[in-house]
Amino acid sequence: MDHPNAQESTPIFQRIKDYLVAEIAAGRWKEGEVVPSEQALVRQFGVSRMTVNRAVRELTAEQVLTRRQGSGTFVAPKKYQATLVEIKSIAEEIRARGHVHASRLHLLAEERASEALARRFALAAGSALFHSVIVHFENGKPIQVEDRWVNPASAPAYLQQDYARITPNEHLMQAAPLQGASYSIEALAAPKEVAQMLAIDANASCLVLKRTTTSGGSVASVVTMWHPGDLYQYTGSVA
Repeated sequence: MDHPNAQESTPIFQRIKDYLVAEIAAGRWKEGEVVPSEQALVRQFGVSRMTVNRAVRELTAEQVLTRRQGSGTFVAPKKYQATLVEIKSIAEEIRARGHVHASRLHLLAEERASEALARRFALAAGSALFHSVIVHFENGKPIQVEDRWVNPASAPAYLQQDYARITPNEHLMQAAPLQGASYSIEALAAPKEVAQMLAIDANASCLVLKRTTTSGGSVASVVTMWHPGDLYQYTGSVA
């Protein structure tokens, strides 16, 4: 049983934080909606502006809230998570969150490999590769641009798939069972074309995952995945 004075022993700034988090969780203020001003919280809790400012400042640092100069404080967008330990279909990850996945195909073609790209596949420059560019949506919001190159020897039917029904990852897991993978992650400014597909400003910060997968002793796929920097994070653990 809680001690009757447990609440009183909690620092007031923490009580303000707990109040705001609980109200957001209960749906009083949804993503992107403004929360009460610091002055309103000062009146509500009968404390100093400094105490309220600490609570709001910490929730902003924890990415629960976001502040816009001259506009107020808002509920921050949720950061969608993806694992680096398992290679999952983005559609599977979205459905696991209870959300709706959709995709839009921008490119699906056979192209000739540049010298640099050919080296990554250990092929001769000018070799044929399959190339796809797909935008993935979560609950109608674009969260990933998937720019993928595929070795035709690993997935000869890649261009014949319906990528509104199946993701490239799901097809490749069947056609070219995973043998190994290597990753790199970096923050990059969004090129104009990527920014348009993600509905963000050009040069906005993106979290970019580059992944090379192998199957049957050969490189099967090289993919670059762009995510809005304020909506996505990668997580992982090793047992």
